[in-house]
Amino acid sequence: MTRINIGRSNKLGYAAVIGLEGYARTSVDPDLYELIKLRASILNGCGFCVDMHATDGRKRGIPDRKLHAVAAWQHSKVFFDAREQAVLALTDALTQLGPETVTDEIWNAAATHFDDSQMGGLILAISTINVWNRIAISTQMEPPVDEKNPLV
Repeated sequence: MTRINIGRSNKLGYAAVIGLEGYARTSVDPDLYELIKLRASILNGCGFCVDMHATDGRKRGIPDRKLHAVAAWQHSKVFFDAREQAVLALTDALTQLGPETVTDEIWNAAATHFDDSQMGGLILAISTINVWNRIAISTQMEPPVDEKNPLV
């Protein structure tokens, strides 16, 4: 069975997610937002979004080695400052929710770098990419492969 194009079938809901994306984009440092989106997409196994955010991160000037290291950031801390590590840990915790995920340790590590408004922006940004991942995975979106986006 062919999957839906949710942007066509559910225009108002899709527009609401785009609105949330727009807010999140203005609430978080752009490079940090790309790391959040890439990390959550890796955790969720969203190939479409991993490709998009690795590509977008490269266009923003984030070094390739740093983008690759997002997949194993806990073992590649040399690529990330304390602020980025705190955000990646928060991204992991909010993406893989469970009884012990958003611990005081994780929260406090992030809160040392961000005020309440910024923390709220991070939570909304992490939540937004998780919504996009679920849309892309459930509708089987695939990365574009064409002359502008070759495989190599």
